[in-house]
Amino acid sequence: MHALEVTAPWGAEQIAVVERDDPTPGHGQVLVRMKAVSLNYRDLLMINGMYSRGSGQAGTITPFSDGCGVVEAVGPGVTRVAVGDRIATLFFQNWQSGRPTLEKLSSSLGFPIPGAGAELQLFSQEGVSKVPAYLTDQQVATLPCAALTAWRGLFEDARLEPGDTVVLQGTGGVSIFGLQFAHAAGYRTFITSSSDEKLARAKALGADHLHNYRTDPEWAKAVRATTGGVGADFIMEVGGAGTIHQSLRAIRINGHIAIIGVVAGAGEGVNPGALISNSARLQGLSVGSREMFEAMCRALELHRISPVVDKVFPFTEAAAAFAAMAAGEHFGKIVLTF
Repeated sequence: MHALEVTAPWGAEQIAVVERDDPTPGHGQVLVRMKAVSLNYRDLLMINGMYSRGSGQAGTITPFSDGCGVVEAVGPGVTRVAVGDRIATLFFQNWQSGRPTLEKLSSSLGFPIPGAGAELQLFSQEGVSKVPAYLTDQQVATLPCAALTAWRGLFEDARLEPGDTVVLQGTGGVSIFGLQFAHAAGYRTFITSSSDEKLARAKALGADHLHNYRTDPEWAKAVRATTGGVGADFIMEVGGAGTIHQSLRAIRINGHIAIIGVVAGAGEGVNPGALISNSARLQGLSVGSREMFEAMCRALELHRISPVVDKVFPFTEAAAAFAAMAAGEHFGKIVLTF
């Protein structure tokens, strides 16, 4: 079978398709024939060596955490799934329920655990989950990280009510899932982008208020104006240091800012005075548990939400897919197929 490998000195040009022996499942393991994987910003950082440097782990990694596949064989003791079941991989293989712990958060696919970027891959039965039948393989592959991150931020961590104002930064995978979930839940949505074309696509998905931050970087003022000076109830903060100052200006008193990304890079940091003055909550979050994933899948099925797959590449063209992600060309998710 074929698998993807990335080796030092890292970079998209170091991604190679290699031949490996077909693996055999051991106790509690399932062998999955992968159908599709999706890209996350984390994967871009990972193939560029950001996770391996200083970790004490060198050599080769198999990338990707988010995938859809069909169970081809099971090892002794497997009861959660059976041969023929279609499953999604789970980002954290050891986080089934409850609060996050160091042990649970040290079990992410792609790094340190070999990822889903192979035609056949082994997973713990605890690290996979059955998925809604109405979704395509490509759509299922978008769920484990981006969708679950948006779900947890909106419904597990924040305390929102219908009619509350939710700000989504940009039109990448997490933000578009956040838009779809927020729209289904009856929240008022405010989305930012540097592209009027992408904003038009967001409007078609239910966005109530649109803002081009390239033509007007001060989007916090627009949020304040939209909410009658009150501010947003919830902000999906994907930019990190480059955008947090705008989020702090846009959030209402006692509002919730979910810190989930750093795509805007360096910039002005957190102003403690702003936090104190508006009693806002900043919460970092990294994906979620299997229990959260299964709750999300029930909601997806109830509302028949269709994940947005914008670009599809064969897995042999992974380097081109990463180039598209690095260029910010996508709206929603980029997927590789096997």
